[in-house]
Amino acid sequence: MKFFVKPSSMKSGVRLNWNRFKSKLLMTYTLSYILIFLVPLSSVTFIIYSNATANLRSEIEQSNVNQLNQVRLSIDNQITNLLETASNISFDEHLTKFMVSHPYYSRDAIASLARYKTNNTILAELFLYYHGDDHIYSDLGMTDLDHVFDHIFHFEHWQPEEIKQALNETAFGTVRPAEIVTVNSRGESMLAMLVPIKTNDPYPYGTVLYLIKEAQMTGVMDSILNDFSGSSYIFSSTGKVLTANYRGDAVRGHDLTSLAALDPGIHSMKMGGEYYSVVTVKSQVNGWTYATAISSYQFFEQVGQIRTIILLVFVFTALTGIVVAILLATRQYHPIRDLLEFASLQNGVKETPENRNEWDWIKQTIHDYHARIDMQEPFVRNQCLMLLFKHGKPDDPEIERMIVQSGLKLPEQARCFTIILSLDEQSRDEQSWEDQQALRAWLHQLDLPELQARINSVELSVTHQMALMVTLLPSEEDDEANRVRLVVDELDERLAERLPKRPNLGVGTIYEDLAGLNHSFLEAASALEQRMRTVSGRIAYFEELTELSASAISGESYWIPKKWLLKLEQSLKQGNEATALQLIANMMQKIKRETLPFGLLRCQCFDVLNSLLRTAAELGLDELRGDISSLHAFDTLEGLENKLSSLAMRICHAATNQIETVQPALMDEIVTYVEQNYADYTLSLEHIALKYDTSTSYLSRRFKEKIGYNFTEYIWQRRLKEVVRQLIHTSALLKDIIERVGYLDAPNFIRKFKKETGFTPGQYRKLHSTGGPFLGEE
Repeated sequence: MKFFVKPSSMKSGVRLNWNRFKSKLLMTYTLSYILIFLVPLSSVTFIIYSNATANLRSEIEQSNVNQLNQVRLSIDNQITNLLETASNISFDEHLTKFMVSHPYYSRDAIASLARYKTNNTILAELFLYYHGDDHIYSDLGMTDLDHVFDHIFHFEHWQPEEIKQALNETAFGTVRPAEIVTVNSRGESMLAMLVPIKTNDPYPYGTVLYLIKEAQMTGVMDSILNDFSGSSYIFSSTGKVLTANYRGDAVRGHDLTSLAALDPGIHSMKMGGEYYSVVTVKSQVNGWTYATAISSYQFFEQVGQIRTIILLVFVFTALTGIVVAILLATRQYHPIRDLLEFASLQNGVKETPENRNEWDWIKQTIHDYHARIDMQEPFVRNQCLMLLFKHGKPDDPEIERMIVQSGLKLPEQARCFTIILSLDEQSRDEQSWEDQQALRAWLHQLDLPELQARINSVELSVTHQMALMVTLLPSEEDDEANRVRLVVDELDERLAERLPKRPNLGVGTIYEDLAGLNHSFLEAASALEQRMRTVSGRIAYFEELTELSASAISGESYWIPKKWLLKLEQSLKQGNEATALQLIANMMQKIKRETLPFGLLRCQCFDVLNSLLRTAAELGLDELRGDISSLHAFDTLEGLENKLSSLAMRICHAATNQIETVQPALMDEIVTYVEQNYADYTLSLEHIALKYDTSTSYLSRRFKEKIGYNFTEYIWQRRLKEVVRQLIHTSALLKDIIERVGYLDAPNFIRKFKKETGFTPGQYRKLHSTGGPFLGEE
């Protein structure tokens, strides 16, 4: 089987894609989405990077402070140990001047010095000198002072004469900055520390000289500062550099003086044209200042990895966001293009004119649909009004929204009541169908501005009556009963002008909100039904019925109000089970509250029971006669209430069935309605039951008896049949066909279609279409 694509369709499809590509609206959507995405992303990335850098810098600097404090503690401990060693030497009996110079005991002195040197790991050499002596002592023995510093230990800047003077005159501990010391022809940087003995004695008699390798000091710093990439320094209390570990762009020369003068803490300063992050701590033991300095660019090299990661994440996110923005823009534009195609199809135009903006087409489409919705608005309002009359205001936000949109919501401080209008059979026969339609249209929404009132009506199709909701708007008139009579009289006069014979009117009591409208409806129905028994005339007020019954019982308040019994009977006849049960509960609660003799109490109970039995008899429920003896036998009020509630439910079910079977042609009318509206996606069993004032269970049962399918199956088969017809005989897109028959979930429909036929809609079209496949199909 050969398939051919129509050239015109291909040309149209290509032009459609090109038009979409060059659409300014699509480009605007794309750029908007990209900007909406990139601007916050860039701001957030900048903030994240700044915060991450600042936090990392703070963490590194704080870490440097902690590590530098550890360096200080470690070196302070070792310097303290050296001071303690000097103190111990001053009190060591083996190291007196006599002992160290004695030919025999000098061996013990040398051993003691060796022990002290061994206990201090940072020492390169330890010397003991006594003022005025020409010899100096170490762990190697006694040596001539001049020979030691002229030939063995040669300082780069510290001359032998200066050394000898310092050994004789030092009155307090002193540390010389590191310098090169040549030992046996090998140079090494060392610090010299002189400690007088006895320590803290104003008249010392000797000096301990420690030689400390600078590498030992910097080693301590390196081991604690770990991989710190900047330079580190130790300054004496006078600001001289004792030792330094230079790395990278080290701070040198005059700038070192400014470092020594800094207070302990974290500093940012400019030195040598570069910005540095400087951390300083100060020793309380010897007054030394420990400092680290790292240039800003060296610091940011440490955060370079984070910067790279953030940049990569930003680039990846930006590229992903741009792709998503394009997809979202295309997706956003897609329904607009669909609306354009739909508008073109409805107007018989294949392409949108180039000089017309897309929004103009959308605006026109919305305008057309709005007109269609306006046509459906009366139906929605009627359903809402019927719901209020039958069941009151439900606790359903969706239905409440519909009530508001239908204009039925009461304004502030407004009141409402119900009027039921009934024409006798002769009057109905005298009216033509056009006259009846004109009356319905007139009463659909009638304003009485001079009385500050508004009337909305709906036809009760089963009883050939009309229920009117009257809204009394806020007014200066305080007498509401008088306002009700004025409205009823005005309505009666206007009806007399339109009808050959005045109608009968039943008027319910007034309520403050829509929740009481169903009670007013029952009261109006009761008044209309009882008008010939209690009052004369065509207009019956429910309040007048209750006033007459109240006067008949000589003012006693313990009897159940007549209006309660009338409303109970009417709710039973209407099949309104919820209201009937509520009324029974209220009556039994009143009986329980009264303190009455037993006989009078039973009379009140029988009053309620007789109302139910009388209503059952009027509805022709003869089978209840056999239950009368059991109903009269009760031991407790709770037991009686249960029996009354059960009986009320039976009566309501029977009344509902009678209402549903009043019109033999009802199912024919319903089937016709379904056939005409099967493509409405809002069509449902509940929707139809509410429209025709019947129950869903009865409608479901009778519908299947009438058609042979249940309601859901019939709707599916009817829609499936129409889809098949359009697939074979039209070139419309599948999604358009599915929407036309009332389906909003296209994927679900396609699955059900394949399950039903064995093919997807596209495959089915190819197999059965006479024109071959169509462009745009799946």
